[in-house]
Parts: sequence; structure tokens; C-alpha cells
Amino acid sequence: MKTTITICCSLLFAALLAAGCDTSVNTTSNNASNKAIVVNANANTNMTANSNVSMVNTNASGGDSFLTEAASGGMTEVELGKIASSKAQNADVKKFAEMMVTDHSKANDELKALAVTKKVTLPATPIAKHQAVIQKLQGLSGAEFDKAYVDDMLEDHEKDVAEFEKQSQSNPDADVKAFAAKTLPTLKKHLEAIKALHAKIK
Repeated sequence: MKTTITICCSLLFAALLAAGCDTSVNTTSNNASNKAIVVNANANTNMTANSNVSMVNTNASGGDSFLTEAASGGMTEVELGKIASSKAQNADVKKFAEMMVTDHSKANDELKALAVTKKVTLPATPIAKHQAVIQKLQGLSGAEFDKAYVDDMLEDHEKDVAEFEKQSQSNPDADVKAFAAKTLPTLKKHLEAIKALHAKIK
């Protein structure tokens, strides 16, 4: 009888011990699974956040680049126009230069207002490549200046018309797109005028 009781107690103890081990294993397994889920969720969240930041920065950078280039180019047109108004010897060149000062000063003001709404900081002075053109033309005079100025204006406006046309059609920012579309007719007018002038200045 005692032997039977002893055996039963042993079996019961073993069963309880086994149950305790299973509970521990299951608990550990569940904790591990929960941690894995949390880690995966955090990883997905971080990947999504990083992707969004990258897209925003890329779009902002693209916008900034166009506005910066346009601002620098506009300031250069005004500065060169002022120089040509005093240094050019050809009356038609002087007239074209005066148009540059008037039209680009207006466009520059509109661009500055747009930049404020977009929280974009524009350069206060022309960028390096435009400064180099200004310095080059400042060192010329007479017929040599006229030809160099007209050549530069032709090349510059061909590039400007192409770029503003592109931005007016494909820029993702509706306001920047509208600015490019509004400015484009003026640039096309300048291009036609400088083409005619270029044919006269040899």
C-alpha cells in the first residue's frame, strides 16, 4: 500500500514538474515572438519614415535648385543690362539692355515672393558661373563688348527658354510650375529680340 502511494506521489510530482517546464518554455517562446513582432514593427516604421524623408528632401532639392538658378540668372541679366546700358556703343544693344533691366527686375521680385512662400533662401548675389560672365564683360568695351554681350544673351536665353518650358510642364510644385509658365512668354520675347540683334552684330 505504501509502495502504491509512493509511486502515485512520484507520478503526480513528475506531471506537475513537466507542466511547469512546458509553461516556462511556452512563456519564453511567446515573449520571443512578441519581441520579434515589436522589432519588425519598429523596423517597418523606421523604413517608412526614412523613405518619406528621402522623397521630401529630393523634391525640395529639385525645387530649390531651379529657383536658385533662376534667381541668379535673373540678377545677372539685370546687372549685365545695367553695364550694357553704359558701355555698349550700338543703340539697339542699349535698347535691348534696358528691356533686360526692366523685365528681369519684375521677374526677380515675383521670384522672391514665391521663394518666401516656399521657405526657400535665394542667393543674395549671382552664383560663381554668372559672376564670371559679369567680370568678363566688365573688362570689355566698344564693339568688342557689344558682340560679347549679344552672344552671351543669345546663348543664355536659349537655355532659359528650354528650362522654363520644361519646368512649366513638369515641375511637381504647382506654384513653381505657374511661375515658370508666367515668365516663359517674356523669355521667348527676349530670345526673338536677341536673335534679330545677333544677326546684325557681327
